[in-house]
Amino acid sequence: MTSGLETLITPELEALKGQWRATTWSPPVSASDIRKWAIATWWPQTPPPLHWDEAYAAATRWGGIVAPPDFNPFAWPIVRIPLAPLPSPKGVKLTSLNGGQTETYGVPQRPGDVIAERVRVQDFRERQGRFGLMLYVDVETEWTNQDAVLVRRRISTFVRY
Repeated sequence: MTSGLETLITPELEALKGQWRATTWSPPVSASDIRKWAIATWWPQTPPPLHWDEAYAAATRWGGIVAPPDFNPFAWPIVRIPLAPLPSPKGVKLTSLNGGQTETYGVPQRPGDVIAERVRVQDFRERQGRFGLMLYVDVETEWTNQDAVLVRRRISTFVRY
């Protein structure tokens, strides 16, 4: 419990606010990746042909296959790069909960796209809760394609107490 603490905001957390972590890049998106993701997403139904049928997709406003909005080109990394843990006050072990997330979508991903990902602590705030002092941390993840056009922005809220 964090009752009795004056703040959970550390100088290290203050220093992280607004600072983008180094950019990572996905492997090129393939039509096969998109097709497999769509099959898994719509299973046991047949996925929309926009995600797997070249002839159908060519006749749409997209002019070709596009990925479902939730497609994740980072889902199968060969080497996983762990996120650094959020700093805690010295001597305090904090419990973390998922406080939800909000997604904003830009252009769809297409075969051949290479997606850049960057992450930062966007904001944080404290308040008293039934478990004592609670820290809400908003982490922003931004994906852009090789043309620097927004693909997806996610704001994830972590609740720490």
